[in-house]
Amino acid sequence: MTIKNLTASEIFDSRGEPTIEVKLENNKGSFFYAEVPSGKSRGSKEAAVLPLAKVKIAEKILKKAIGGKDFKCIQDFDDFLIKTDGTANKSRLGGNFMLGASVAFARAVSFEHKRDVWQALQGEFFGGKNVSKMPFIFSNLINGGVHADNNLDIQEYMVVVKGEGSPDESVRKLISFYKELGSFLKNKYKTSILPIGDEGGYSINFKNNFEPISVLGQLIARYKLDNKFSIALDAAASDFYEKGRYVFDGKKLSSYQLHNVYLKYFKDSKQLISIEDPFYEKDYDAFGILKSALKNKIVVGDDLTVTNPDIIEKSANDDLVNAVIIKPNQIGTVSEACEAIKTAHKNGLKCIVSHRSGETKDVFIIHLARAAGVFGLKIGAPVRERTLKFNEFIRIYGN
Repeated sequence: MTIKNLTASEIFDSRGEPTIEVKLENNKGSFFYAEVPSGKSRGSKEAAVLPLAKVKIAEKILKKAIGGKDFKCIQDFDDFLIKTDGTANKSRLGGNFMLGASVAFARAVSFEHKRDVWQALQGEFFGGKNVSKMPFIFSNLINGGVHADNNLDIQEYMVVVKGEGSPDESVRKLISFYKELGSFLKNKYKTSILPIGDEGGYSINFKNNFEPISVLGQLIARYKLDNKFSIALDAAASDFYEKGRYVFDGKKLSSYQLHNVYLKYFKDSKQLISIEDPFYEKDYDAFGILKSALKNKIVVGDDLTVTNPDIIEKSANDDLVNAVIIKPNQIGTVSEACEAIKTAHKNGLKCIVSHRSGETKDVFIIHLARAAGVFGLKIGAPVRERTLKFNEFIRIYGN
């Protein structure tokens, strides 16, 4: 397939912050689009994110390099992007611009072959094997950390919906639970207004970092959802790490002290099954010790592993985590995101394909999750722009 034109323009993410949309025109005059999320909490080893002014320079570089080339597949186009960029962290073209181009091209390929995007990805990167099992939905219902203007250090308190039954039923139960949680919080804290955080979750103040876990657990039990719902955390600990200590619940804790806090959380909540980025991204020993201590629980790397196949492999070899977050814009191309998933699966790690805090209306991550047959899909609360992702989830997992 040849590309006639490729342009980037500024749009705004769910936080009202600027990000980009990429438009690709093929040689037949059809247009394909991709919106790139920005994200607020980023790992230090993620692909570079360029502002629009520099993206426009990258656009000129890429247009000149394309020069009527014929690309055989997504991998072929992505290899061209990586070679044209030529940097270790995609700082010449920008990981955000490269991902937009890569996703738009993937959509063009799927259109050309009259397939859904997930089918094109599955056929090219995952051996064409149709893995139809529905993933667990990780939905952030209480926001904290940099995602909210409240007193919580932990960034995300998620309900995890078991991947079984119909997708429509799972989403309906989640929406109902989200609404009931809102009513519960209004009554409990005597407020008529509930602030909403970056990812659509409620963002009021709590007594401490454990209280939201307790609240979610109470509601799960009240509505007899223990066989369907559980709880997960994204600590995003790099954001409360300061000069060798973790500022947590108003105290300065060592890795060992924070480790013990987490152990108590899991002991006190039987519904708590998973914790993401429990420590600063370079506090490697702490990750490994916690994973060893939390038998049969999920310890997830995000800032630690940044969707990078080499780092994922090293983290698996060092026994730091048993699951990883997959965010395509952390690495910058569709093919590299797919390679990260394959590397994780090869090393026995669960994969959770994830949205970002600065999210857009783009639904590509749902197709990536479906194509790869991943363990989990992290979408956010079922409101605002994220409803489009839930609708797409119902559509492609319902077939």
